Amino acid sequence: MKINQEMREIIRKGVRFKDIFGLEKVKEQVKSALFAGHHIILIGPPGVGKTTLALNIAKMLPETELYDCPFHCSVDNPQCEFCRAGKSHKIKVKGEERFVRVQGSPDLTEEDLFGDIDPKRALEYGPTSIKAFSPGKIFRANKKIFFFDEINRCPQKLQNTLLQVLAEKKATIGSFEIDIESDFIFIGTMNPQDKSTEPLSDVLLDRVDFIKVGYPESTELEYEIVINNGLKETEFDKKLANIMIELVREIREHPDVEKAPSVRASIALFNRAQANATLKVRKKVKWEDVKDSLVSVLAHRMALKPSVEFNTTPEDFLKRIVEAFWEKKKEKIGDAG
Repeated sequence: MKINQEMREIIRKGVRFKDIFGLEKVKEQVKSALFAGHHIILIGPPGVGKTTLALNIAKMLPETELYDCPFHCSVDNPQCEFCRAGKSHKIKVKGEERFVRVQGSPDLTEEDLFGDIDPKRALEYGPTSIKAFSPGKIFRANKKIFFFDEINRCPQKLQNTLLQVLAEKKATIGSFEIDIESDFIFIGTMNPQDKSTEPLSDVLLDRVDFIKVGYPESTELEYEIVINNGLKETEFDKKLANIMIELVREIREHPDVEKAPSVRASIALFNRAQANATLKVRKKVKWEDVKDSLVSVLAHRMALKPSVEFNTTPEDFLKRIVEAFWEKKKEKIGDAG
């Protein structure tokens, strides 16, 4: 069965993204695009759950059978010489294992994606034999989710090497002039705040749907994410944790902030506050434990707008924000910790 057909059947049954809190509109957009058989690119700042969302999609897939050959051939449509010669074995692949990840970078090459001649096999089989070819991640992604993190960090030339396989679900091994199946769902990500990137090529854009992923819609949802992903070493009053998250969200929404601290920053602050309390041999987190970690956790995770950064540093900016926040919340903070 084609992977798009599998995904349609799963979505028809009313699937849920169990590890994602909130982002209901994003989930609906993802399900709609996948049901239509489209490839997608998730656009959003770091730490909003783009990778977790892609992993959840893989987890929804049922167990499948593939051959253990270098090309991960389908059992109902073997492509390579190893499988056709009966030298491969069937293996069961669970849903969470049906996930192949590539990290985008300027140094990524076409050989990383598609493969190259293996010198040892070339000596054994000869350089012109397909058996000398060592397949890359494109072929390992057959019947799986092919997750391309930060695709816009790759040059357009490399982006364009994906065009055939995205459109036709097969890739041509150039020097051998052989087409090999690779039937996958492509999920890419990109961070719009990152300036050290390449624009996506028009021909690639024509083969994907864009889905924007933002921060959690409310403090309550962000709290759920934090407590489900953070440490559980020390008692952390719910009211105090929510106040801490309110502070992060206030910084995130401040008009002078260009790059905002992510949900990952909220989790890190939650963890560091517990660590501070534990090291002070206290059983409960206090506001001072949060405050003592703010600069260390947040300053490098944010950037001020150019009109502001010449007059202050992120460290000084944070101190002013925290002082103003303390004046507004000191009574609630006093009650909570």
